[in-house]
Amino acid sequence: MGREAVVKAFADIKAALAVLNAEVDGYGSEPFSAADPLAGLADGNLDILAGAKEAEAGLAGLKARAAVKYADTVQALAPDMPVQAQEMAVAAEIGSVLAIGLRAASAFLAASHAMDTTLPLTLSALQAGSISWQHALAMADEAATLDPAGAAALEAHFLDPETPRPATAAAIGDIPAHRLRHKARTWRERHHAESIEKRHAKAAADRRVEYRPDQDGMAWLSACLPADQAMAGWNRLNALARAAQGPDEPRTLTQIRADTFAEAILTSGTSPNFNAGNSDAAGAETAAGPSSSVRAQVLVTVPVFALMGLTDEPAMLDGFGPIAPSMARKLVADGADSFHRVLVDPRDGAPLEIGRTSYRVTKAMRNWLRMRDGKCPFPGCNNPSLDNEADHLLAWHHGGTTGISNLGQPCPKHHKLRHSTGWTPTPATKNEPPGWISPSGRRYKSEHQDWEPPHWPGAPRPATGDPPDFFYLGRSPGEDGIERFLHARAN
Repeated sequence: MGREAVVKAFADIKAALAVLNAEVDGYGSEPFSAADPLAGLADGNLDILAGAKEAEAGLAGLKARAAVKYADTVQALAPDMPVQAQEMAVAAEIGSVLAIGLRAASAFLAASHAMDTTLPLTLSALQAGSISWQHALAMADEAATLDPAGAAALEAHFLDPETPRPATAAAIGDIPAHRLRHKARTWRERHHAESIEKRHAKAAADRRVEYRPDQDGMAWLSACLPADQAMAGWNRLNALARAAQGPDEPRTLTQIRADTFAEAILTSGTSPNFNAGNSDAAGAETAAGPSSSVRAQVLVTVPVFALMGLTDEPAMLDGFGPIAPSMARKLVADGADSFHRVLVDPRDGAPLEIGRTSYRVTKAMRNWLRMRDGKCPFPGCNNPSLDNEADHLLAWHHGGTTGISNLGQPCPKHHKLRHSTGWTPTPATKNEPPGWISPSGRRYKSEHQDWEPPHWPGAPRPATGDPPDFFYLGRSPGEDGIERFLHARAN
């Protein structure tokens, strides 16, 4: 049957979707409930949601298996192609078919391969619809640095039906995927074959700050830091924001937090007299200003033997998760009094056309390319123009001209892909970037800039203010009780 069977199967799925869409609107052949049609419709739509969840998971499992099988088949068809070039070509094809970028396609393929080869319980649960793709991805991500035995143990702990669980505990597929990720990460930190101290030292070398543009004149600025610094900064921002709230403060807690963060990085602190050296591990206080008495409060749960340096068991940083015991020891021993330790009993313990007169691409041409394309023109790629490389679509030595209509500006990765695999760009114009033809012969159109005429100025609209979305009401009696308990234990 082959291709005919595939076409028929997907036609059946489309037909089923048409039926389900009619049922969503209550236009099926029969009502969900003759006695109470409205209540029946509501209940029926929940059934549709539950069924759709399982169907989506099953299709995700199908996609994963199809991607892996495609990669294996390509390898068998072209065994002499360099491995790296082949991997790029495969990921580029899969990414183009799924309309995702090369990086996302590579990650999808890697996760799919992991599930197909080393995480059988995860793939089986995904195909059965008992967990979602996001759940499966969490398992694959956490198992990525484990040896085969560790990955198997991680899977068994969460997905083996033979693993004992409390009768009242929710099934893994019934909890949000981010919660499973947290659980799996905690399990991984505790059972990883390599010491968390060594892993943390390697990870800390990759600390960085990243910038990402967003809509409406906004952008994201984020940092990857050691957990204690990140958590202390977050909690300190919260504490400062709460301290600034009051009856005459119109900003929400979220707005105050953002303003405080911007002020800190743009003015070297939260007050004009900020002294960069006057801070402790908790993010500490400024040398002067009204916020000098504000401190973040963070809990560090430390197994008593890890605190004593007798074991490498991870400690738990409240709001984050497992951290290296040396970090915990530093927090509780080096004067970071914004951190309260919680000991655990060891017995039960948590882009101008110039023809062919010059090969060189001028600065004006590069600027035109940037305006034409905006980014790398490969399907799904969002690499910005400033990082990209001008490339002759028809090679100079084959008669290609150095003009806008014969130039592209692929990012370094897709430039390499073009010259090391069978991916080829299609002709471009002065106003349209090139498309691409994959090794399989499929044609993929490029994304174009969404140019629009500017708006003419009109009468200014009156300013409107949104009401605050957070109100700080103080600590609860329970929080006060915990505070008294922790201070009593610390003393």
